[in-house]
Order: sequence, then C-alpha cells, then structure tokens
Amino acid sequence: MFNHKGGVSKTTTAFALSWMLAEKGRTVVLVDADSQCNLSSIALGEDEFERLTTEQPERNFKGALAPAFEAKPIPLQPVELIEVSARPGLYVLPGSFDLSQYEVSLGVSFTLTDTMSTLKNLPGSFAYLLAVTAEKYDADYVIVDMNPSLSAINEALFVSCDYFIVPTAPDNFSTMAIKSLATVLPRWEKWAIRARDVLSDASYPLPNVKPKFLGSVVQRFNIRKGKPTQANQAAIDRLSTAVREELVPALSEVGMTLDHYPMEGYCLVSIPEFHTLNAQYHEHGVPVFALTDAQLGRVGTVLAQYQETREKFRKLFSDFADLVIKLTGNA
Repeated sequence: MFNHKGGVSKTTTAFALSWMLAEKGRTVVLVDADSQCNLSSIALGEDEFERLTTEQPERNFKGALAPAFEAKPIPLQPVELIEVSARPGLYVLPGSFDLSQYEVSLGVSFTLTDTMSTLKNLPGSFAYLLAVTAEKYDADYVIVDMNPSLSAINEALFVSCDYFIVPTAPDNFSTMAIKSLATVLPRWEKWAIRARDVLSDASYPLPNVKPKFLGSVVQRFNIRKGKPTQANQAAIDRLSTAVREELVPALSEVGMTLDHYPMEGYCLVSIPEFHTLNAQYHEHGVPVFALTDAQLGRVGTVLAQYQETREKFRKLFSDFADLVIKLTGNA
C-alpha cells in the first residue's frame, strides 16, 4: 500500500483488506513499515503494543533487520509474528518508532558505487526478511503498510514487491500525488533494474521482480442519496483522469501494469467515510465490517441502521478482496 501523500486511509485499508483476505481463508502477514506505528496500535491494541515495545523492544520490523543494518555476524531470521486474536490467519509484524534510523545507511547503499559488502546487503534485506518469514507461516499474502514519503526504505520495499495499490482521497493534493508518482515510480524501477545486477553478489540480493500496479482505491468521501456529493464526485473524476492519462501510461512504459484490468478507471474500490462507525473502529481495533452488535453499542432502530451500514462496508471490502485475489492469481 503506497502513496507519498498522507491522510488517504492507507493504514485503514491495509488492515481491512488483510482482515478480509484472512476471513476468506488466506494466511496474511501484515507489515507495519511506517515509523508512526498506527497499524500496530490498531491491530494489536494500544495497550498491547505499548507493552510489547517496553518488554520486547527488538520484536519489531527494525529489530528483525538489525543483523543486516548493524553488521551482526548472524543471518536474517524469520520473524516471530503476532497473530491477531480476533482474526485467525492474520499475523502482524509490528512497526518501530526508530525504523527511520536506517534511512541514512540505506540511502548510501543506493549509490551502487560503494564496494563494502555490508552496504551491498541492505537494499535486498527487506525482501529477504519478508520472504523467509512468509515461508515460515506459509503465507498467501504479505501486505506492507508503507509510510507516506519518498524515503529510501519505501523505495527498497517498493521495488521488492509483486504488486502495489495506491490509496487516494478525493482532493486536489491526491491528484497532484498521482501525477508525481507517474514520475517517481518508473524512476525507482529503473534504479532497481541496475541494482539487481550490481548487487547480485550480495548476501541479500534484490529479488528479480517487477512491481505491478493493481489499481487505486478512492476513500474518505461523503455520500448523499446513495452517491458521492457533487464536490467529491468532481474530485474523484479528476483523480480517475490522472490515473488513466498519466500514471498508467508512465507505468506501462516500464512494464509495471497488468495485461488486463476488469474494473473501470483502474479503481479497485470506492469506500465512503465511516462516519458513525469510525469511533467504534478505533475503540475496538477491528474493521468496521467486523464490529459485533455489542461493539456497535446501540439498540433498537439505531442498531438496525448501524447494522445496515456495517453490511454495506462488508460487501465493499469483500468485493475488494475478491478482486485482489483474482488479479494476483491467488484463487
């Protein structure tokens, strides 16, 4: 999940999609690669994540990468993940507030001119760690929640993935971000093509993959009479145009698109604001479609309205997950 613009519900979407994929029988590893650690707080609960940070400060993404980045004489090992108690089959690799400390050394390794073996190992260490961890848990999907920036860590993660989804919101800044990604993402892939050759003798070489654009997600818009408001629809149309006319052609030039897209405008799903369910989502740490009647906290006709809203979101995310399964060939 990547967009260098913040406030597009990237974390919420990564969590909800992962939960729904697990609900459909897939084993999913959810990786918190954002040093703000919002995903870890939501998936594990604030109290449990705080306890983990205090009692096991190395049991996170940064700690797992430490052998590569701190030149320890031990190879990277599969991570001991944490299963989400309310959703069997969904495992979390917690984030670290200090992950950004690795930015400088990783950035230096990207120059491809330094012959130090320890630096050569850094760009591919992310992919290696996630691959051996996925193998340990026999995972069908590893979903990475990336931070909203053009950082070296994001670049290393991005060029190592099989597919990527771009979450957006209906505003002019999201449209500007899409236009920016049309330049940035092909540049990252062109760097990776050279890096895979130069770093081929590293202990952790970059995987020989080409990231493919699965599609965008539009969210955080308001509904009126069953449709986006006029202002939101206008913004959504501008987003769709930017994706169709700028992002996809730029990605296609470097082979980063699928051969066929079954959805209109390259949009995987459109998800309106949660509104009344937003507070419950944050309080209970489960996607809005997984809230129980007790967690909804209402009775009578109000409960019935909440139940109806919940089921609408369930249908949206279920269709979203089915489309991801279809496009990734993981049926």
